[in-house]
Amino acid sequence: MDHVKIDPRAEKRKDYISWDEYFMGVAMLSGMRSKDPNSQVGACIVSEDNKILSMGYNGFPMGCSDDVFPWAREGDSLDTKYMYVTHSELNAILNYRGGSLEGAKLYVSLFPCNECAKAIIQAGIRTVIYDSDKYAGTPSVIASKRMMDAAGVRYYKYNRTGRNIQIEV
Repeated sequence: MDHVKIDPRAEKRKDYISWDEYFMGVAMLSGMRSKDPNSQVGACIVSEDNKILSMGYNGFPMGCSDDVFPWAREGDSLDTKYMYVTHSELNAILNYRGGSLEGAKLYVSLFPCNECAKAIIQAGIRTVIYDSDKYAGTPSVIASKRMMDAAGVRYYKYNRTGRNIQIEV
């Protein structure tokens, strides 16, 4: 085979973002669609060969108006968001229309709760990459980690690079 000399001015750029930066960026951008005044969580499900399969963010189910249902965090349970909001991970799983999620990776801006962990495990997602674990000591997250450990779902914290990714729209 002939040796090809490449003009150094024609080399690829070296400051492109990594797969983890890309997919966590998509998850975080998805979270920006949330109308929740306190928590904007986004998720992005990716195939084993780095193709985006689905995305989701936290919000009310279809047909449940975010102008009618409550966004409150405190008060009678039926008057708070917790009884009604669908988490980003579950939305991403439910939004997928392509068949099996077996072996997929989930990028999510907040560590999944126990209810989302059940859906992640049942969907066949094998890896969870999360940005924040601010509720690590809560029963919900402790239970989530117990279930994922038992089911062989790998999880690890996203390693922030400090790179500022800016999008002008």
